[in-house]
Amino acid sequence: MRIGTEPFLLEQKRAFPQADSWLDRFRATVRHALWQNFVELRKSYPHADLVKVSSGRIVIVFNVAGNKYRFITAIHFDRQILYALQFMTHADYSKNHWKDEL
Repeated sequence: MRIGTEPFLLEQKRAFPQADSWLDRFRATVRHALWQNFVELRKSYPHADLVKVSSGRIVIVFNVAGNKYRFITAIHFDRQILYALQFMTHADYSKNHWKDEL
């Protein structure tokens, strides 16, 4: 699977140093993944969740670094590409403002 927003992930590593090692492992896992659907993704990331946002689209949310952060993505399994949309603290995620932006 390809990561369509690699520079974004590198920015998040600098902005959130506590998530640095998780993001490195995530990038490596995604590059080698051949997930065909969400069920297969959950074998690698059992705590990933599908969330419907205000636009009606579905995003996939990952718990990061012991639940300190949330990573919001759009994954096109048919095209084998992942797009990083948002990365935030758990506190910011809980406010749900991000749902209106996507």
